[in-house]
Amino acid sequence: MLEQKKRLLLYRLRKEMNGAALDTMRYFGADYERNYGVQIYAIRNLAREIGTDHELAEYFYTQNIREVRLVALWIADAERVGVENFDFWAEGIINSEVAEQASHALFSRILCIEELLTVWSRSENTLLAYCALLAAARNGGVSSEISMESILSAVARFEDNRLIAQGATALAMQLDDAAVGELLNRLPNGPTANLLREEIAWRVEA
Repeated sequence: MLEQKKRLLLYRLRKEMNGAALDTMRYFGADYERNYGVQIYAIRNLAREIGTDHELAEYFYTQNIREVRLVALWIADAERVGVENFDFWAEGIINSEVAEQASHALFSRILCIEELLTVWSRSENTLLAYCALLAAARNGGVSSEISMESILSAVARFEDNRLIAQGATALAMQLDDAAVGELLNRLPNGPTANLLREEIAWRVEA
């Protein structure tokens, strides 16, 4: 039954194929076993038609097909994602696009967001730290203390990384003014930290 649903989804995806988008994705290193170049809005529409189906999501997520994996993130049941499942979802985060979609589609809705942020912000995997920072920024269920410590941990670990700076900025902008001031005072020196300072200053002024 799961394989049949996969074949049906692939049939629908082929109708949405976008050659120009596919070439761009390959240029930026987003290669999979298969990649149809389908736009995110179309993927979300297909996921909306399927609805929440966690068993199907877990099966789809193991497939090394871009669109099938991304659909999985949108149809997964966020309430069934716990600490014990972190490793499963981490395996599929192979590039920045999956990290960003996972943060938005799934992890922004999970109940254990503080645990995810704490664990992944201390990971040696840039993509996991990036994903967790973005997810926490969207989730709104993380304390200022955990947000700040996680930002500092990720920035210290990845001293020269634009993705981490972007994720850290997104989460930092959810802090109140006092917490932002403390964060700025505690940031180390380095390219990532300096970019974070610049982004915060620019957004505050805007």
